[in-house]
Amino acid sequence: MPRRIDHVAIIVRNLEQALSFYRDTLGIVPGEIQEVPTEQVRIAFLPLGGPEGSQLELIEPTPANVSLNKFLDKRGEGLHHVCLEVENVDASLESLKEKGAAVMDQQPRLAAEGRAIFLHPKSSNGVLLELLEKPE
Repeated sequence: MPRRIDHVAIIVRNLEQALSFYRDTLGIVPGEIQEVPTEQVRIAFLPLGGPEGSQLELIEPTPANVSLNKFLDKRGEGLHHVCLEVENVDASLESLKEKGAAVMDQQPRLAAEGRAIFLHPKSSNGVLLELLEKPE
């Protein structure tokens, strides 16, 4: 069962350019820009609502990330996915499989903030969902 919305991810072509709006115009102070080699992306989290609040995640694919660059070419910048925090991603994955949901991961992957799986948009009314288990 999801606990809360952890973050909403926005895919961008240029992270610094996107930050000029979110940071400089809206005044949201980002955390450190992270390189995530396993996902071939650069990301910045922009926290909202204090320690238990949600975040915006800006994602810039590296040139090597073929699937996200195809996504950008096809759909342009904008909403990429919604991430829901779960207590146990392994149990969530098994439950979703049993219920016939179209999962994109057969086992959790390492994400910037923990272990995660993605659900195909055809199972969730056209929205790419990430389920994330954060470390204790």
